[in-house]
Parts: sequence; structure tokens; C-alpha cells
Amino acid sequence: MGKKQAAPAERQEMSGMARLGLRVSSMINHPVAQAQRWVTIHRLDTDGDREWEEVLSVIAQTDELELTLNDDGSVTVRWEQQEVEVAGRGGEGSSLSQKKRQRLSDGHQKARAGRAHIGD
Repeated sequence: MGKKQAAPAERQEMSGMARLGLRVSSMINHPVAQAQRWVTIHRLDTDGDREWEEVLSVIAQTDELELTLNDDGSVTVRWEQQEVEVAGRGGEGSSLSQKKRQRLSDGHQKARAGRAHIGD
């Protein structure tokens, strides 16, 4: 007899802001960017105006990050090496990737909350 197939899991689409935030975080976390403490981010055709502006706003509001707008429309993000106390060890140089990821995540949550109130 025929086997009954399980219903395929529903695929959840990622929002434009989530996709862009993930891309920016991945670029910042890249080993080369970590070593040089800067990265240039180019806007893709798939990045919406609203999402691009929100991500730039989050970066600009992060005290530890320096944002430079380039002539070609890209942005360069720079950061200084920070001393961080790590449990069981002395201070170590650290990137700001976790702080940055949290800021992007917070910005994404605020953006989603703001859109939820539109039209209420």
C-alpha cells in the first residue's frame, strides 16, 4: 500500500531587515574584518530603502563603531580593539561583533514592533 507522506514543514520567510542584519553581522564577524577591524558594506539591489536606512541608523548609534559613507554608496564600519574581561582569563582584545549583533537584533525587533502598529 502507499505510504502516507508527512506534510512538508512550513517555510518561514526571512524579513528584509533580518536578511540584511544577518549579512552585515556575517561581514563584521569575518576573520579578515576582525583582524583589520573594519569592513566595507555594499548595498545590494535586494536591500530595501527602509531596511538599509535602519541598519545604517543602528550602526551610527553604536558608540564603539565609526561609520563612513563612501562616494560609491557603500559604507565602511571601523572599530577599535577593546579590552574585555573574560572569565578565568585576563583582559583580551575583542571585536565588537556580539555587541553589534545585539544592536542589529534590537533594531530589527523595534522595526517589527513599529510596523505592527502601522494601521492600528
